[in-house]
Amino acid sequence: MKKLVVGNWKMHGSRASNAELIQGLLASDLATTAPRADVAVCPPFVYLADVAAALQGSAIGVGSQDISVQAQGAYTGEVAGPMLRDVGATYAIVGHSERRSYHAESDQLVADKARAALSHGLIPIVCVGETLAEREAGQTEAVVGRQLQAVIDTLGADLARIVVAYEPVWAIGTGKTASPEQAQAVHASLRAQLKSARSEAAVVPLLYGGSVKPDNAAQLFAQPDIDGGLIGGAALKAADFAAIARAA
Repeated sequence: MKKLVVGNWKMHGSRASNAELIQGLLASDLATTAPRADVAVCPPFVYLADVAAALQGSAIGVGSQDISVQAQGAYTGEVAGPMLRDVGATYAIVGHSERRSYHAESDQLVADKARAALSHGLIPIVCVGETLAEREAGQTEAVVGRQLQAVIDTLGADLARIVVAYEPVWAIGTGKTASPEQAQAVHASLRAQLKSARSEAAVVPLLYGGSVKPDNAAQLFAQPDIDGGLIGGAALKAADFAAIARAA
């Protein structure tokens, strides 16, 4: 399976800093790395069109950080799948822990967003992950299993068309990283759940996210069920992001 490395820029950037970052990415081997790993970046909505245009012709894809369940209409502040496709997006992150936490997104809403992405020709990157309290209570597999099950139940035969990203909430932006063994254990559990639901879903790419850096990427990506990464802070530095993608 080809690895996938996706940069989530979150609410960072400006036209000037984005141009500098893109220049760095295009100057790296990422611009032509597609035969070895798929690479994409997810900027804030307002910069999507600019970034997609700047990366056009390179091997670096573009995605959004969220998507509306609705295709159009009176939904102030929302951004629909057809709009994302129209400006050049290929992927849509759904259910990031920051959306689940700060915007009270339910498991079912995340599943509905994944279905909306697929219906508009986008590849959903479905995020799952547990808090530190949930991990310490031994609930990790139950929590991520519940989050993924909503997607399984909603998508049915389309399940094999998604990407799943495991991001332990306690490791996002904290500098803490799940050990390769901890991450692999959760990924193996997710793989088994997908395979049990749909045999063809055994090949769904499983990304790890949570303080991935150039110095730990290779060890994480060497695990049998880790198929790449969803990268936060390190995606804002061209050299670091390129090094992580190279490790894949």
